[in-house]
This record gives sequence, C-alpha cells and structure tokens, in this order.
Amino acid sequence: MSDACGCSDDKPETAAEEAEEAVGFWQINEIRAAAVAGVLLLTGWILSLTGGPEWLRLVLEIGALLVAAWTFVPSTLRRLLKGKIGVGTLMTIAAAGAVALGEYEEAAMLAFLYSISEGLEEYSLAKTRRGLRALLDLVPAEARVLRGGTEVTVDPAELVPGERMIVRPGERLATDGRIITGRTSLDTSALTGESVPVEAGPGSDVYAGSINGTGPLEVEVTSTAENNSLARIVHIVEAEQSRKGPGQRLADNIAKKLVPGILIAAALIIAFGFIVGEPLLWFERALVVLVAASPCALAISVPVTVVASVGAASRIGVLIKGGGALETLGKIRTIALDKTGTLTRNKPEVIDVAATGTATREEVLALAAGLEARSEHPLARAILAASPARAEVTDVDTVPGAGLEGLFEGKTVRLGRPGWINPGSLAGEVERMQTAGATAVLIESAGEVIGAVAVRDELRPEARDVIARLSASGYTTAMLTGDNTITANALGKDAGITEVHADLRPEDKAEIIRTLKSRQPTAMVGDGVNDAPALATADTGIAMGAMGTDVAIETADIALMGEDLNHLPQVLDHARRTRSIMLQNVGLSLLLIAILIPLALFGLLGLAAVVLIHELAEIVVIGNGVRAGRISRKTTLPSAKTTPALEPAA
Repeated sequence: MSDACGCSDDKPETAAEEAEEAVGFWQINEIRAAAVAGVLLLTGWILSLTGGPEWLRLVLEIGALLVAAWTFVPSTLRRLLKGKIGVGTLMTIAAAGAVALGEYEEAAMLAFLYSISEGLEEYSLAKTRRGLRALLDLVPAEARVLRGGTEVTVDPAELVPGERMIVRPGERLATDGRIITGRTSLDTSALTGESVPVEAGPGSDVYAGSINGTGPLEVEVTSTAENNSLARIVHIVEAEQSRKGPGQRLADNIAKKLVPGILIAAALIIAFGFIVGEPLLWFERALVVLVAASPCALAISVPVTVVASVGAASRIGVLIKGGGALETLGKIRTIALDKTGTLTRNKPEVIDVAATGTATREEVLALAAGLEARSEHPLARAILAASPARAEVTDVDTVPGAGLEGLFEGKTVRLGRPGWINPGSLAGEVERMQTAGATAVLIESAGEVIGAVAVRDELRPEARDVIARLSASGYTTAMLTGDNTITANALGKDAGITEVHADLRPEDKAEIIRTLKSRQPTAMVGDGVNDAPALATADTGIAMGAMGTDVAIETADIALMGEDLNHLPQVLDHARRTRSIMLQNVGLSLLLIAILIPLALFGLLGLAAVVLIHELAEIVVIGNGVRAGRISRKTTLPSAKTTPALEPAA
C-alpha cells in the first residue's frame, strides 16, 4: 500500500507477520469496525424516523464516529509525529471539521465509509498475497526417510540434505532432491504450469510439490524445506513486489504532491470565506474539497493490480520480479529468442553422416566419438549416443572456438567446424547439411578430410505455433544464435522467425539487443546462463526452464519455470492486460478527482455525497485491479501433446 494513502504504518512488515495475516473477510479489523459503526448509524437513523430521543441518536452517531475513526486516526497521528501526511490526514481533518460544525452524522458517515474502503483494500491485498503463499501448501505435512536402515515419518522441516526420502505413487515431494532409484512420471503442473507429466529416472532432479505418478522412488534430499524451490519462488516474488514500475511511481508521486496541495487549497478557500464574509459556508466547502480531492484510489490503483497479477502468474509457473518488470513486459514489441534450449529442445541428434571414400561412415562416426569421448558439449553427447563404437584416440586437446585434435594409430586427427577444417570434396555435403538446418562437423585424419557428421537440434513441437501467435499479436521476432548463417536461416524459416542473427558470441548478442532496443522495447528469451549479457541488456530478460536454476532466476526479470514455450505468449498477453488495467485505474482515479473538486467547491455536492462517491469509486478501482489476478482464457495455448522421452539413468 502506498504511503500516500496514509495508513501503511499498521501493515505487516515481515514475512512471518504476513504469513499470519488475516485473510477472512470478517477477520479484517477495519471491516469489523465498519460493521459496528454501520449498525450504530442505522439504529440512529431509525430513531430519527420514529421520533426517538435526540440525545440517544447523538450518542449513537458519536459512537459510530469513534469506532470507525479508530481504524485510521491513530495511524494518521503517528505519521504526523514523523512529519508524514497522507489521505488519512485529509479524512481526519474533514471528520474533525464536521464535528466542529456540529455535523456528527456526516462525520460518522465519512469515517464509516472510509473504514470500509480501508478494509476492502486490506482484504484484497491480503487475499492476493495469500494466494501466492498458497504455493507453500503444496508441501505435504509429513515425509518418509530412511534412518538407520528403517523407514520413519518426519516433518518436512526436519529433512537434511543427503538423507534418502521415500516417495510412493500419488504422493507429493516434501523438498527438492535427486532420484537414486526408481522411474516415474511426475506431475509438475503446480510448479511449472505444464500439464504434460515429466518422465524421470535415476539421476533426475525433482522438486518440492511435484506429484509422483506411477512408481515408488528413493530420492536423495538436496535442499532443506526452508530453501527448496517452492520457498525460493515465494521469497523472490515477495521480495521483488516492492520494485515499482513507471506507472506506480507516477501514481505515488501524484498522490504525494496532491495531499499537501489539497491542504493549501483548503486553507485558501477558508481564507476566501473570511474575505467575502461567509466563513462558515466556505469552511464547510473546504472540508468537502478535502475529501473530494483525496487520492487514495489513485495511490492504491497500481499496487493492488501488481500484487494480484504477479500472484496469478506465479500460479501458472511464471516468476515476475515486481511491478517494474511487469509494466515493462506489457510494453514489449520485439521478442529476441536464443536458439538452443529455447526454440529447440537442446537435445541434438545425429541425422546424417558423409564419408569421402577413404573411410566408411561407421569409421567416421567411431573416430568422431573417440575425439568427443570426454566432452560435455551437447553435440558430443549426440555423436556418442549415435556411435556403437569409439576409436581409441589419445592426447585429445581442445582448440577453443574451433574443435578437438588428438592421435589415432600414430596419425593426427581433428574434429571441428568448417573453416578450421577445409571441407574439400565434402563442401557440397556440408552445404546440404547446413541447408537442412543441421550443424556440420568435419573429421580429418593426417591432414585429409575423411567425413562429416550432421547434428540437428530439433525445434520444440510448440515453437511454430508460438511464433505464429506472437507474429499475429503484432510482435517482431528475432533469433540469436552462434550457429552458422545457413543453418540458422533454415531453422529460422522453419519456425517462422522474422529476423535471424547468426555467428554470434555472447557479447555479440548483447550488441544485437541494443540495436533492437533502439527501434522498440525488446525482450530477450534465453536460458539465463550463456545468455546473461543479452538478458541483462534487454528491456526485459526472460529465462526459460528456470525451475531449480538459481542463476536463471537471479539473472532474468521474468522466469518461465517450465520448458513449455507456450507460456511466453501467455505471460505477454497477461502483462498487456495488466498494464491496461493499471492505466484504467489511474485514469479513473484522476478523472474522479477532476470532476468532484469543482462540484464540491461550488456547493453542488455535500460532504456525505462526496464521501460516498469517492469510496464507491475506490471499491471499483480495487475490484478492477483484482481482475489482474485472473489469467484470461484467451491467453492459454494447448500444451504440446508430445510425451517427453524417458531420461536415461545417470
């Protein structure tokens, strides 16, 4: 809640307090106080209609005023002692002025309506915060572990990294871990928003809150309950919600400057009343202007929208770091995507092998596998997986940016990219492989090229549909990759990408992003590690597949926790809709003030009418902001129907 609203001193400051925060409608103190005040006011009104004792009606009105004023006057006075003023200051002065004029009923009505709006505001914020923290409820109440060779049941908070946790079919994981034995399909939809189960086996990382599907598992605990993936998500979102975007800063600045301006204007109106000889009339109008110009709706217009929107995104597996990132995302018009691991699966496969005639295809592949035997490069894994045999290559050495070289049967052998190795008679084959969207790797023996291996990282099944949707929504798409131009253009054309930038190093990607930013707001989508410079340079950095990856979550402004690219257009649409709601709220709040001030100044509206209109408008603003907590059905794309392949045992 903005300080300009004037009651933030009483809100919870710590995560522990927030966790215990009341979220039931009737648990909100302001709501309960307003209900009591409302009953007293209603009773007084009935007495006035039935001719009841005047003194009793006055007592009821004063009682209603005291009960309702208790919700904001004490905090207002504490803030005044600190030299701070806010909307609570305006309401306190207006209520005191009404009492001075003998208008106890209007003073009580002002306090009653303001306490209702304060209560509804607190309820909406508490409810959306609680919706985020409900992620922690995905952790089961107990976990089974092996201790001393015996299976025992413990509280998840007692789990220690290194322990072995037993997870039966249908149970949720109590914390993060790594599978030791067992194979299963995991439902991670609550964490990543992806409906397709994830196949997992020995060596696979698993995360708290996932539901074990078909097989019993023995899992090595890798994180405590306080620091598992779910807890980190909640902590990051709560910590980053305070980061304000341009819209919120603008609303706050207007509200903070408006309050002292209103007080000065009210003083001038009173002074004018003394000049024209009608001090009582203009004193009353000054009080009405104080309420009419109250910017509480403006101050709350953006924060309630941000909290609701960020919480909703977290429930579909999208981590948004505060209002600043959310607002910027809503303005994005160019989407730059890394190729490997973003547009593609990052699981390359050998699709073709060519030989010159001095060696067979099997010998070429075996020699390539021998050179790549100890490499962790994705291309190496593809070659090793495709080769049933490996040549005994010794003295293997890496040539940075080029390839590998070693010794085989006394001859120097090399594997690397075209350019470092002359393709010779295989030039046509290399071009054909690259045109097909594959990366060509050449193998050379004793200075003579003997073969080429084509490795291709296939597009994600949903990539074409996602790019088509982005284009239809008016986004410009660009692909940034270190692959050669021919391969990159082939894959970009297949995906439907607007612009393709190839042969790029990490620093080159950042430079391309600067160029794209100069045209229009740009987001970079990458893995959060190799693409860190580009992610940091873009207006908004979006890390994909960030579940359990601290670097990705810390680097990017937005983190897509799962591997489904469908979440990209979904969160972009969500951010656009949220930004639209923010602008609606700010516009409505300013329009209301602009209309009410002249009506109050010229006596066309009394204090009770202005209070009622103002507080009803604030309720409308809060309700509109809460709409950002719903993910529109229009933003949802069907998940990829392809079932992931079972990971091999580590």
